[in-house]
Amino acid sequence: MVEVPDDETPRPRSQRMARDERRAQVLRIAQDLFASEGFHHVSMDDIAERALVSKPVLYRHFPSKLDLYLAVVDQRGADLLAAVDQAVAPIEQGPVHPGDGRAVIAAIVRAYLSFVELAGESSALLFESDVTHDEDVRARVESASSQAAHRIAAVLGPVTGLPVQDCHVIAVSLISLAQGAATHRYRHADTLDSEHVADLVTRLAWAGVQGLIRDDFAYGG
Repeated sequence: MVEVPDDETPRPRSQRMARDERRAQVLRIAQDLFASEGFHHVSMDDIAERALVSKPVLYRHFPSKLDLYLAVVDQRGADLLAAVDQAVAPIEQGPVHPGDGRAVIAAIVRAYLSFVELAGESSALLFESDVTHDEDVRARVESASSQAAHRIAAVLGPVTGLPVQDCHVIAVSLISLAQGAATHRYRHADTLDSEHVADLVTRLAWAGVQGLIRDDFAYGG
């Protein structure tokens, strides 16, 4: 094994960047291993060996395997939230009209499809984690989905006129629907077209949400 020196001695900026790059490399390797093997079947030895660093070097970056796992989860979660934010942003930039709710739902469904397509099997670290026995860890793993639900619920209110609590229930349900469809499509990419799946799930979700909107709801101008 080739060990790359890593200590706290002050060094030029180019070498400090090398440590940042090494940390990013470790995160990528850990992500692939955790996604393919699961948290409990991957050791710090496995990660150190794949990253070509010693365990002391690895532990300088991440004090424990759980810390490393959660760093990977946080990274994937940030990517998911960025995709959701991009999806819902347009509806917040102008007046709300009848039917805009469908556009929001379509954007959210596509956001999950795109996220899973890019994240691949590592999306399971957010959706199907095997590290949920501890309440604090479970909350950290589920943090991105929880934040996404609040974000989506806040946008559904103005386009549906439904109460906040109802919008949150719809948001959580929509997330489950979208992430399930996105994962299924990823694992059957050779037979399922992304746009076709997006259209199917959007039609399904919007048919349900539309039936809940009051006939007398007045959209904001």
